[in-house]
Amino acid sequence: MSQPSSSPRFSPIMPTAVRPEIVFAKGEGSWLWDESGKRYLDFIQGWAVNALGHCHPAVVQALQTQAATLLNPSPGFYNPAMLKLAGLLTDHSGFDHVFFASSGAEANEGAIKLARKWGTLHKGGAHRIITFESGFHGRTLATMAASGKPGWEQLFTPHIPGFIKLPFNDLAAVERALDESVVAVMLEPVQGEGGVIPATVAFMQGLRRLTHERHALLIADEVQTGMGRCGDLFAHQGYGVQPDIMTLGKGIGGGVPLAALLATKAVSCFAPGDQGGTYSGNALTCAAGVAVLQTLLAPGFMEGVRAKGALLRQTLEGVSANFGLGAVRGRGLLLALDTGNRDAPAIVAAAREAGLLLNAPRPNALRFMPALTVSAGEIRLLGSMLEAVLAR
Repeated sequence: MSQPSSSPRFSPIMPTAVRPEIVFAKGEGSWLWDESGKRYLDFIQGWAVNALGHCHPAVVQALQTQAATLLNPSPGFYNPAMLKLAGLLTDHSGFDHVFFASSGAEANEGAIKLARKWGTLHKGGAHRIITFESGFHGRTLATMAASGKPGWEQLFTPHIPGFIKLPFNDLAAVERALDESVVAVMLEPVQGEGGVIPATVAFMQGLRRLTHERHALLIADEVQTGMGRCGDLFAHQGYGVQPDIMTLGKGIGGGVPLAALLATKAVSCFAPGDQGGTYSGNALTCAAGVAVLQTLLAPGFMEGVRAKGALLRQTLEGVSANFGLGAVRGRGLLLALDTGNRDAPAIVAAAREAGLLLNAPRPNALRFMPALTVSAGEIRLLGSMLEAVLAR
């Protein structure tokens, strides 16, 4: 793993991440260039943030046009981009209301608040929320408390109470825990930071049945899995499940800070003053969101994502077979390759030297989050570059 930089150039940056001493200066599609002109094939894309790749023309044009027209009239007023994006989201989902935010953690914080208020109004003050081991919901105090990331239980104590951590894909454990004190079950359809672990169809559908039966809410954290990433516009659609609350982030802005909290009318119980944010629904980021969503909704686009997801899976399975690695797991264009007894972070470092950007969410797992616009040729190139790295 890279070590914290000692270079004076980097010293003003608070060391909250361990970064290699590379400065990226340009991006286009699936590619990044550093200051020296070296080119890198990017299969991280800002942790699935750049849904359409770097500097997609539709996003660039939307930002340029909006920046010359209106940036932020205040969250206390409507603006056309806010209304258009909200309408597109509600028209193409099972939700009725949208609150815009700047990050997935902020959207998830809002979901926790909304569920607890609903519990106060409709379930006798129920406030506990079932979440899952190895789940990840953000880095605010509440979303860290909701997360099941190993090691976080020792950080930033005292923790915010009210979260029940259960094993992922264990429906019997949820059935035992879901009593009158529980207001909601919250999960990622695919645990990204947990190593790209998908929920099973039986688990997702069982959660929906249980929450209906016991008068509790189902919250889908789609910050990473939403916006086409898993082969459907929203990952829960591929499971045949409709949650009560959904959160979006990362890919919705195509590279700019945008997130959303969506809810059905039946559970949308915020009153004026309950929720807000200085940048909520600002015109600039919402314009980018419109460009992203309209691109995803274009005829044939999602079919292309599914085809490229199948090709990426096939390519990774070929690499695994050639080098004696483990299984490929995930959905759509959010996949992981189990590296077995090979050190995944070391593979990431070697790949970076070779001009390939990968991520290792676990010591024995590589995560692949390419642009949804990645080409078949770029997927095949990934395979050959990864094989060359593994051979060395």
